Amino acid sequence: MNDLTTNPVEVMGIDAGGTMTDTFFVRADGEFVVGKAQSDVDEPSAVMESSRDALAHWGLSVEEVFPQMVTCVFSGTAMLNRVVGRKGLRTGLIVSKGFEDFHRMGRAIQCYLGYAFEDRLHLNTHRYDEPLVHVHDTRGVTERVDSKGGVVFPVRLDEAREAAAELIDQGVKAIVISFLSSYLNGDHERAVRDVVKEVAKEKGVDIPVFASVDYYPVRKETHRTNTTILEAYAAEPSRAILSSLSERMKAVGANYDLRVMASHGGTISWKAKELARTLVSGPIGGVIGAKYLAQQLGIDNIACSDIGGTSFDMALIVKGQFAIYQDGDMARLVLSLPLVAMDTIGAGAGSFVRIDPYSNSIKLGPDSAGYRVGTCWPDGGVDTVSVTDCHIILGYLNPDNFLGGILELDVPRAKQCVKDQVADPLGLSLEDAAAGVIELLDLSLRQHLRAMISAKGYSPSDFVCFSYGGGGPVHAYGYTKGLGFKETIIPAWAAGFSAFGCATADFEYRYDKSTDIGITKESTTQDKLEAVQTLQSAWDELTEKVLEEFRINGFGPEDVVLTPGYRMQYLGQLNDLEMNSALPSISKAEDWDTLVETFDETYARVYADAARSPELGFGITGAILRGTVETKKPAVPSEPDAGPTPPEEAFIGTRPFYYNREWVEAKLYKMESLLPGNRITGPAVIESDATTYVVPTGFETWLDGHRLYHLIEV
Repeated sequence: MNDLTTNPVEVMGIDAGGTMTDTFFVRADGEFVVGKAQSDVDEPSAVMESSRDALAHWGLSVEEVFPQMVTCVFSGTAMLNRVVGRKGLRTGLIVSKGFEDFHRMGRAIQCYLGYAFEDRLHLNTHRYDEPLVHVHDTRGVTERVDSKGGVVFPVRLDEAREAAAELIDQGVKAIVISFLSSYLNGDHERAVRDVVKEVAKEKGVDIPVFASVDYYPVRKETHRTNTTILEAYAAEPSRAILSSLSERMKAVGANYDLRVMASHGGTISWKAKELARTLVSGPIGGVIGAKYLAQQLGIDNIACSDIGGTSFDMALIVKGQFAIYQDGDMARLVLSLPLVAMDTIGAGAGSFVRIDPYSNSIKLGPDSAGYRVGTCWPDGGVDTVSVTDCHIILGYLNPDNFLGGILELDVPRAKQCVKDQVADPLGLSLEDAAAGVIELLDLSLRQHLRAMISAKGYSPSDFVCFSYGGGGPVHAYGYTKGLGFKETIIPAWAAGFSAFGCATADFEYRYDKSTDIGITKESTTQDKLEAVQTLQSAWDELTEKVLEEFRINGFGPEDVVLTPGYRMQYLGQLNDLEMNSALPSISKAEDWDTLVETFDETYARVYADAARSPELGFGITGAILRGTVETKKPAVPSEPDAGPTPPEEAFIGTRPFYYNREWVEAKLYKMESLLPGNRITGPAVIESDATTYVVPTGFETWLDGHRLYHLIEV
């Protein structure tokens, strides 16, 4: 039993994925437990069910635990799925007159995003997605600000009033305003914003109004406009779901403020002004968790690999730090969001399996069965074979203990579907067809992982690979085989690792602002002083925004640690780098040299020392300000070595297992019963309610005192 008086449960992390919803609870002593439930359209219900599953391991209930918890962090894919499925809030858009089409043009690159090179070459192999805002819901208003922030044409507010009235009459539920060069001078946008609010009030409607200058005052009109539209189109509906979840938790005694994992790696309140920053919160949690774990273990370089039911997410941590993209893309949209640098492909443990009618070859995804699992679960209503069906047939997964036995699987149905849809069309046996699917998925993941690492100028031998996610332990041997990593590590809590990452993240707000600062060899001391003053002025402006967000959540300035940063590049180069300032504030011309020194060191680390080009001069393209409040974090387990032989109670039998074109008997072990130091040689399957760890012939694994499994190819 747990004594909640002396050892209360303090922290909860949530990862609501497309297939499963994971929860992660941390006690005051750092011990933690993981829960799992099928994701559901009613997201709060899935969170509560997963919470009950987790706390049952400690013999506790949500009614006992929620009232004493200090913090809860949510991450999920609902907002991203809403954007991909174009199921957001109907939004109106007001732009500079003459530029009504720029949103749907997508900077002429959005139609190519996510396609392989060969598909980009041919018009009939890629498509334009529907714009977030239809052209009929777009209006132009006469105004113009030049590239220096000067007013060329004053804004015509009578046109703005007419545009607002028309959009409201058409039934839009939110209005976004985004003018050219407004990040340099936002007066026109703010004036139109006020007019739109007046018109809405006159018409008796209550709709949110978003001016891009109030949210994302950065260059690149399409990026800025897309991101501001997301605040209306996707973030507002997600805010309603998070509000419902918060109320559901309060109904059982919770008194903490629900936080959400943001794309830059910190967490923000669900009430935050810029909620679109949580668009890709789910996969980010795993990277944050890997960084935290690596710090505890003293590992510098990590290749993160996360396999869920729908996708494979990859990221690199180099010398303890991950990269941030400022103008990345997500869901085939270019965005002005700081994003943890990740590569994602639509291939996961639940991907659909089909035969390409043209090449007569196996095709995986990009769509998946999601929470409906596959044909092996008749209640899911899926008729197309999924990767999970193949796992069941090959003996990788236990059909009687899938998700702890909460689902009743129909193995004969899965076999018949795989036979009809895959094996017979290819002229293969049932087992070889299923094995071919797994081998193809592993090969695809391996190639993408290798390409991601090599494209950044590294070798897998420089990295330890962390494998996590519900499907990570099942596929770790396959997609790391032959790559040459220093080690492959699978946490015992891999299924809830992204939720674990949420629990390790600090409460952090971040704001960005574009700047145009350039210094060359010919620049004077006065030029450097003006450059420093410009950057400090931007930091001061952003500081007020950050502190205001924390005030909403009950934190004063004395509680917040402020970290200024900036984005710098060699003049003439296309890409910039983000870094924290070595100085908390700047006021002297000499401070410019300190900023440059930090950039030079970072550039040499990210690329190579020989690639530095100081002779070109230096430019600062953006100011960054982070505010952080430190939170309670889970402790990494530390248990004594119990020797290489697993205890008798850990061995639970054998099961036929198909690998390398033959059936063998795999030893079965219960994951929770294995002890530090235990070694297991394949073929073996290590089972828990939340995931399954596959160790085939030719591989060995051992468990260390931190409950991390090390996978070794022998």
